[in-house]
Amino acid sequence: MSTCTCSHLDHPLPKHSSIRRGLFLCFNGQSESRSRIPGDSFMMEAHMAAGRFVISSRYCGPPGSGNGGYVCGRLAAYLRGPASVRLKAPPPLETGLDVESSDAEARLKSGANVIAEARSAELDLESPTPPSFAEAEEASKAYIGFTQHPFPGCFVCGPQREMGDGLRIFPGWVASGSMVASPWVPDASLGDDSNKVRSEFLWAALDCTSGFAVMPAPQGKAMVLGELGVRIDRDLPTGEKCVALGWPLAFDGRKRHCGSAIFSGSGDLIAIARATWIEVESSAFGGQ
Repeated sequence: MSTCTCSHLDHPLPKHSSIRRGLFLCFNGQSESRSRIPGDSFMMEAHMAAGRFVISSRYCGPPGSGNGGYVCGRLAAYLRGPASVRLKAPPPLETGLDVESSDAEARLKSGANVIAEARSAELDLESPTPPSFAEAEEASKAYIGFTQHPFPGCFVCGPQREMGDGLRIFPGWVASGSMVASPWVPDASLGDDSNKVRSEFLWAALDCTSGFAVMPAPQGKAMVLGELGVRIDRDLPTGEKCVALGWPLAFDGRKRHCGSAIFSGSGDLIAIARATWIEVESSAFGGQ
C-alpha cells in the first residue's frame, strides 16, 4: 500500500471556499444556459470551467480505486456551499482526472468516462445523541473489520493502514445497538495551513463510518458507496479528540441508506451525512 504524500496536483485550490459544504444525491443545472446530456436524466451547463487533479494511491478505498467519500469531497470543493454528488464509476488512482465546473455544477471525468456528477444542494438530517469518546473507544473494540473486511487497505477504515497513513476509523456497535461509533484523532497530515482538517477528509471519515451501520454484506457481496450527502458546520482542528458515529436509516433491495456524523470532544457537531451504499459482487474487486 503506497503511503506517498500529496503533490500539488492532488490538492489544488478549490474554486470556492466555504465552511458549509455538502453532498447529496442527484445532479441538476441551475444556469439559464443549459444543454441536456444524451441518454442522461441530468442537466449540464453549456459553459463550464476546467480543472484537473490526481487521486494519490494513499487515498484508496477498494484496491485500485479512490475512497468514495474522499473523491466526492474533492469534486464538491469546486462548488460554492452545500453540494451533491453521485458516483458513477470507480475513481482511478494516480491518473489525471478532469473537472468541468460552474457555480452550481461539477463533473469528474477520466477521459470520456464520467466518474461522478455534482450540483449544489442542501442536506436536512439530524444526528442521534453521540456517545462519549470513552464509549466510542469501547465500541471500537468490536469493529467487525478486524476479523472480516473486504478492503483492509482502505484509507479510512482499513486495519492494515498504519497510524499517520490511514484515518484508522474503526466503528463498532455501542452498547444500546442503535449506532456504530469510533474515536478519531486526526493527525497533522490531514490539516491545511491553519491546522484545520481539510474538508475532503471529513467527507472520507463520514463515508466509511456510515457504511458500518449497514454491514456486514451477504456472503460473496461487498458494499460500495453510491451516493453521499454531507453538511459541514464547523472546522475541526488536527489533533483534537472527536467521535465518528453512524446509524441505519432504511434498506431498499441492494441499496442501504444510513447516516453518519462527527462530533468534537466538547460535543459540538462538526459534520453530518446521509449515504447510500450498494451491494455488489465481491469478485468485482478480486474477491476481497
